[in-house]
Amino acid sequence: MTEQAAPSQEAPSFAIEKLYVKDLSLEVPNAPEIYLERDAPEVNIQLQTGVRTMGDGVYEVTLTVTVTAKLAEKTVFLVEAGQAGIFRVKNVPEENLQPLLSIACPNILFPYSRELISESITRAGFSPVILQPVNFEALFAARAQQEQAAAAAAAGTAGVETIQ
Repeated sequence: MTEQAAPSQEAPSFAIEKLYVKDLSLEVPNAPEIYLERDAPEVNIQLQTGVRTMGDGVYEVTLTVTVTAKLAEKTVFLVEAGQAGIFRVKNVPEENLQPLLSIACPNILFPYSRELISESITRAGFSPVILQPVNFEALFAARAQQEQAAAAAAAGTAGVETIQ
């Protein structure tokens, strides 16, 4: 038997090293009077993801969810939860790395964020806010499209035509 001279490629691998709550903040600035209000508050939800390289093939991904409830101009409550994970990624092609970190990792973190948000709001004495599923793939595609449009506009090749 002869050995091949070509180096062998290791199979791609993805592992969850650790999932944890990185940041949690709960504010009820108008307590205790706000508990006497009977109207349903208007709820606003914002999501943000962040990726930080920790070393060779090790990444921290953080999904931050901010939930703000208001009655007119009064803040009922404000919850911000940063659910994070440490992920080990090896032998993944460069073109697949960003989608993995921006889509797959937030999909893993989201159920933990949903539970953390709901539990925090309930413990503050309010009805839970149940976060609806999020399509991180669509968010990633939209962000990539915005970045391409911004780059094209900056280069002066936006290709916008005005018709009158």
